Amino acid sequence: MTSNSQPEKAKKPLIINRTSIAGMIIGGSALFLFLFFLGLDFFGGGGSPYTGIVTYFVLPIFLIVGLLLVIIGVILRRRRIHLKHPEAMPLFPTLDLNSPKNRRILTRIVLLALVFLLLSGVGSYRAYHFSDSVMFCGQTCHQVMEPEYTAYRNSPHARVACVDCHIGPGADWFVKSKLSGMYQIYATVFNKYPRPIPVPVKNLRPAQETCEQCHWPKQFYGAVQKENHHFLSDEQNTPWVIRLLIRVGGGDPTFAPVGGIHWHMSIENKIEYIATDKQRQNIAWIRKTDENGTVTVYESQDEPLDKSPESYEIRRMDCIDCHDRPTHIYRSPNAAVNLALQTRRIDPSLPYIKAKGVELLANEYDSTDVALQTISDELKAYYKAEYPDVYGTKTALIEAAIDELENIYRNNFFPYMKVKWSVYPDNVGHLIWEGCFRCHDERHVTKAGQTIGKDCDACHVIISQGTEAETAVSLDGLEFKHPVDIGEAWKETNCNECHTGAMP
Repeated sequence: MTSNSQPEKAKKPLIINRTSIAGMIIGGSALFLFLFFLGLDFFGGGGSPYTGIVTYFVLPIFLIVGLLLVIIGVILRRRRIHLKHPEAMPLFPTLDLNSPKNRRILTRIVLLALVFLLLSGVGSYRAYHFSDSVMFCGQTCHQVMEPEYTAYRNSPHARVACVDCHIGPGADWFVKSKLSGMYQIYATVFNKYPRPIPVPVKNLRPAQETCEQCHWPKQFYGAVQKENHHFLSDEQNTPWVIRLLIRVGGGDPTFAPVGGIHWHMSIENKIEYIATDKQRQNIAWIRKTDENGTVTVYESQDEPLDKSPESYEIRRMDCIDCHDRPTHIYRSPNAAVNLALQTRRIDPSLPYIKAKGVELLANEYDSTDVALQTISDELKAYYKAEYPDVYGTKTALIEAAIDELENIYRNNFFPYMKVKWSVYPDNVGHLIWEGCFRCHDERHVTKAGQTIGKDCDACHVIISQGTEAETAVSLDGLEFKHPVDIGEAWKETNCNECHTGAMP
């Protein structure tokens, strides 16, 4: 009875077995969900980064696993039947194209394979673009990337995709980024990432291959006017405006004379340096090679190298050495409140709002919720106690000021990641960080005694400064006047020695 029943079982389709059926259920479910979410993505319904991850990374894995289980189940069942009844089932299938049944089976297999390859192509293409999207970069690891993503959305490069700067064109850097991304996923899943994220980014692609794809270096010449709006910490929040001509200069002699700030990036010059700290703030050694090949070396008198230069990383200066926060900008309390007052998002008629706003923002808080509640409570309490008439007549303006201070905090302070303005150096200028004065401090000296100058007029010219009631103007340039009378002290110290960003 048994020997006669086994050949009957062998006539059942080989795909009818537990392993293959499980594979069909897994694969079929994955295929259905993939097509469903793919349709959502194509018709604009996929607004979450996690939907993209499930669609293009998780579901294809389950689909492939299901197909493999189907194939493995068929192979195992065929082998079992062959071992018991080799005459009923050969070890390997035979393909006879003269048989109409075999031709139909082959046609179906080819059609299914083509459909699978088509879906694989579409899925792979969409996965490639999704993994390069701002949504994927900024929102997938929400807590880790929240500071960077928030600052990015409020930056001058908010319409530039993350990958355009962090990866750039070309397959080699794309592969490098995906390999480094694997470790970042591991660090996020197992909570191994540092707080805050350290800078500068290691192995960042040279600016010539990314920034200069949009910022054409041959157009860097001439002067640019800039206005700095500052509000004093007095009762009237007195505005003080400084208008400057920034000597941008040129780096390509074909278009303009080489000079100004972008002299550092001249194609005829080569500036190299050694930094002794991870954030590249302590510059100990500088080497300049001019168009004639003449080499000049400057060494710091304050922090000289303790080994030969060849023992250190010698970095060639590029855009990022000064423009190190082109996108992920965290404004200091002083800068943020100045901007809010300038744009009237905070009304300057509220007495001492500049000083009080900076004070509240600069305080340390355990969490964002605590910060927002404290800012609201303390500002209301301050006006109730010190200016009850103002609190009674300008309640709406006080509420608007609270809303703006809370908005400033949400966009610039992230207690969970320990991120705020004082964490990341900003080397454009020299107000609260050394910036230019890292090198231009007259403390970097050649063996012949030549120093790197510290002349303010080399980079900018003040054409007007002062309050609305009293403004000095001169197109030939003015000597800087400190908004608060500190005598000649501003000539003897760097700005960042007093200005921390947390003082009004």
